[in-house]
Amino acid sequence: MTRRQSNQNSYMANHKGIALVIVLLALAIITAMVVEFSYAVYTGTNDLYNWRDGQRLSIMARSGINVTIKLLSYVLTEQKYSQGMMERPIENPFEDFNGTITVRVEDESSKLSLKFIVDDLGNHNNVTYDEFKRLLSVLSLNEKIADRVVDWIVKKRETGFSASGENNKHYRLRSVDELLMIDGIDRNAYDKLLPYVTVYGPDMTDRSINVNGAGKPLLMSILHANGSFPITEDRADRIIKYRELSPFLFWGDFNNFAGTSFSADRIKTMGTHFSIKATASSGGVKRIIESVLNTSTGKIEYWKEY
Repeated sequence: MTRRQSNQNSYMANHKGIALVIVLLALAIITAMVVEFSYAVYTGTNDLYNWRDGQRLSIMARSGINVTIKLLSYVLTEQKYSQGMMERPIENPFEDFNGTITVRVEDESSKLSLKFIVDDLGNHNNVTYDEFKRLLSVLSLNEKIADRVVDWIVKKRETGFSASGENNKHYRLRSVDELLMIDGIDRNAYDKLLPYVTVYGPDMTDRSINVNGAGKPLLMSILHANGSFPITEDRADRIIKYRELSPFLFWGDFNNFAGTSFSADRIKTMGTHFSIKATASSGGVKRIIESVLNTSTGKIEYWKEY
């Protein structure tokens, strides 16, 4: 074999090697593109299914709210009392979708309303203010929290006027969560207060508490100012045990059992504001709706979906 033939063979071998590298590189690129496309299709399809499931869960949660509103309307029409808390499952409206709905209802009228702790003139309401301080004491919290809440609302009021000069009422606490924004109220204090305070209530003149749902600290603090008959811890326990078997139908029934003499403007047996929390879940995905229903007007005063 001549040198020229040897060079030609070497040249051909090199070209074949380069061609093989190019083919392998092209194959690798095509494989990567196929994998990327498959992954995009998978994630896109998965996102679409999650969106579909999320929409169904939202509808399920809404159906839980609607069913509970109708149930509340029926119950409150048929009976003369409402109790503090109820939790129950709701039937899934979709036959082809595996999901569960749970609804929790709380009577906001069984809590101390901080809605009117400051009146329209910027003055704090002495009755609500004193009740709040006693509640803080019963819960072993700093009573100065009451002053901080009042100061927070007054400060909001001073800067909460509309351009027309008319008070737009935005200075009031909009939700209980706002308490976390106030200096001196940490998470521990907030968690202790949460079961016993609300920002809902009919009006300034109605400060009555639903004694069929009020917790022990409320019974001991809100109903404290009754001369020689304060609600002690032992008496509060007996009230709670009794109403579990036989709810109070009239405010006079409570007085007869508890040995108190409160008037109808201080206690009641049926609530007007109910918080409704519906949780729809499936396969680890959840949709939650929180709302507050005013049964006296039939209006939803709060709505949050997440």
